[in-house]
Amino acid sequence: MQTPQEFLSPRRTTRQIQIGSVKIGGDARVSVQSMTTTKTADVEGTLEQIYELAAAGADIVRCTCNEEAAAEGLAHIVPRSPVPIVADIHFHQEMAYAALEAGVQGLRLNPGNLRKPEEIKSIAAEAKDRGVPIRIGVNAGSLHPDISAKHGGATPEALIESAELELRYFEEVGFEDVKISVKASSVPLMIASYRLASERFDHPLHLGVTEAGPPPAGLLKGTAGIATLLAEGIGDTIRYSLTADPVEEARAGRQLLEALGLRERTGLDLIACPSCGRAEVDVIAIAAEAQAALESRNLPIQVAVMGCVVNGPGEAKHADLGIAGGRKKGHLFIQGKIVRVVPEDQMVAALVDEAEKLVAEGVEARLAAADASAEAEAAADRAALLDAKGADVNHAAVKIERIRERMGDESGVKP
Repeated sequence: MQTPQEFLSPRRTTRQIQIGSVKIGGDARVSVQSMTTTKTADVEGTLEQIYELAAAGADIVRCTCNEEAAAEGLAHIVPRSPVPIVADIHFHQEMAYAALEAGVQGLRLNPGNLRKPEEIKSIAAEAKDRGVPIRIGVNAGSLHPDISAKHGGATPEALIESAELELRYFEEVGFEDVKISVKASSVPLMIASYRLASERFDHPLHLGVTEAGPPPAGLLKGTAGIATLLAEGIGDTIRYSLTADPVEEARAGRQLLEALGLRERTGLDLIACPSCGRAEVDVIAIAAEAQAALESRNLPIQVAVMGCVVNGPGEAKHADLGIAGGRKKGHLFIQGKIVRVVPEDQMVAALVDEAEKLVAEGVEARLAAADASAEAEAAADRAALLDAKGADVNHAAVKIERIRERMGDESGVKP
């Protein structure tokens, strides 16, 4: 029996890059991306949204880096994010350097806004040294005026020339870890531009209809462009650009890939933290064990596996159910509320047991059945962990100091 993918055109062969743990291009699966709408300086608010996006299906999340406070926020966000973070850079080269100091796994540069060749090459050289990929994010609405005038406006040829010019700057410094997008708000222009890009470049392509607007019209526009190209074998990452909660973007991207047979359908959404300096359990092993146990039961819920009880329940409070490690214990929580504390070696068994009860009885019933002492015990464990390891286990202060030094160097003002 044929698989759904066999009815589509074969995937275009591209180079492969890697953003954090996510492989892009080559034989990697198509990835879903979205972008936060919070102020990046709001660390807790941004992390909360990132966890929501990851639970909805986002593999990569982009955050704006438009000011020093945003870069400092990224220094806290990146080590705690469940998915790789890409910094969105527009007009100022110093923000690219600051984002790199913060530890982001990718950059997005708009050639129409950041135009000075020496600045572009300098950013690419530093990204190369750090092993950080860059997306050349061409946008029909912000083309370089000279290129726009040459082609009589935004045409597929104009968008491709903009990407080619940026690539030449990158090549001068030997930088090759590149992904390309040639977005437009016009669906026909977007489709034509990506078709041309697939002929000209062997780099991975990031698909999207920019400024598609609110649902349902925005969803229709995004789907018309993205699905057409994916069916033709074009595209390695995708993003719906909606005037809506970005969770809708991630969910739409995941559902589109499932509909096209490019991603396996599953009733379980499991997210896990990246195991930062405060984690006291093997998050990766526990997440894998929990995934296998829960998937075999086909439970349609969102589950979070978090490394520590200090931030875990709050960051993943939009998950139906989760468990966080700490002081040789597992802290079981439902929608952010601690309901039970179990020995560390019983974490997965307790998670599976509670998942089955949650599906059978509902959230309100399981919250009502919470252990009355669980929250107090979790609070004591949080306090003990903070006392033992401090508040800055991921060394954000060191990164922030380097960010401030770089910002001072670039502006010519000593910090």
